[in-house]
Amino acid sequence: MPRQIIIIGGGVGGTVTANMLARQLRPHEAEITLIDSTGRHVYMPFWLYMPFNDSDPQSQLLVRDERTLLHQRVHLLIGQVEQIDVANHQVHVSQRSGLEPAGGKRKSVLVYDDLVLATGARLAFADLPGLEEGPGVWHHFYDTEGALRLRQALSTFPGGRIVIAVAGIPYRCPPAPLEFTFLLDDWLRQHCLREHTVIEYLYPLPRVFTIERVAEMVAPLLEEREIATRVFFMPEAIDQQRRVIRSLEGEEVPFDLLILVPPHRGAQVIEASGLGDSQGWIPTDRYTLQVKGQEHVYALGDATDLPVPKSGSAAHFEARVLARRLVAAIRGEALEGDEALYDGEVMCFLETGNRRATQLVFNYEHPPEPPRPSLFYHLEKQLLNHAYWYLIPQGLI
Repeated sequence: MPRQIIIIGGGVGGTVTANMLARQLRPHEAEITLIDSTGRHVYMPFWLYMPFNDSDPQSQLLVRDERTLLHQRVHLLIGQVEQIDVANHQVHVSQRSGLEPAGGKRKSVLVYDDLVLATGARLAFADLPGLEEGPGVWHHFYDTEGALRLRQALSTFPGGRIVIAVAGIPYRCPPAPLEFTFLLDDWLRQHCLREHTVIEYLYPLPRVFTIERVAEMVAPLLEEREIATRVFFMPEAIDQQRRVIRSLEGEEVPFDLLILVPPHRGAQVIEASGLGDSQGWIPTDRYTLQVKGQEHVYALGDATDLPVPKSGSAAHFEARVLARRLVAAIRGEALEGDEALYDGEVMCFLETGNRRATQLVFNYEHPPEPPRPSLFYHLEKQLLNHAYWYLIPQGLI
């Protein structure tokens, strides 16, 4: 009997893992099922640019049908995973069906031999008092709707005080708040609003970025752009009526427009199934990607508690290692050396404005040495934004 491999989540990690397994394993060795709640694959880095342009939210650069990205041997099941029962190797799924009454769902139970959790992260607005009131004077760009609302807010912004803040760590794509700040400065200058606007960047750590060497490179660039910075600022609440954001230490910063990186948590199904820590992140072995304390259960991408950025890049490199490990285990083959373990590899870009960017390449043992920002890295990132769909989901690089 072929092994039943179930992958939960159709983001970068889940899609790459599924495609690599389908290419390497024969039908009699494994059947591969990927479960996704929407059946739509979103290229999240595109959200960063949406507030500054007129791109269509249905653009092929942003979203595509997950089925079109998957190997033909991968079975795609579109439904909501309600429970993961690791004791019995079961996944409980609910699916909407045109045959059901309005609002009805069809429930099914799938049995697995190997389970891959690529359940991602979710925005936890209720974790910061003031956000649960809904968007008003604050905005974000961490989903399509948020990016579009922010675009509208900027289109009518007359000038004033803009505050960019990070509500807590970890969050998806660590460079994004800095990138947004630089791109915002560019946009305001292009629209003759910069001299009428004060920009302040707030960060919860003692520096402007999580990695010290990157912070040392970026801090002078912020100063050159006359962007004020305030570190050790951990938001406690937002007062929308008074238009202030307050820190845990009681410090208050006023704003006319607040752009916030919302609090993040692991997926609700991970919390509901008792597989996550207090924030819903899955305790994961940093080298093997096996869920700690569980056999034949693995995790990757934003869902884990690994000490790497929550990014598509990390998920991509993790997926390649995990696929190799699963293939070897199914065939009873031994893996040796670096190919058997994830070393924390990450590669991402950081836009610094003025059509310049730098590149961050690092792993567990070697911190990044970001090169001087240049047009070359900016163009390389733009190329990746277009080539992503043809290379990354298929695991071709």
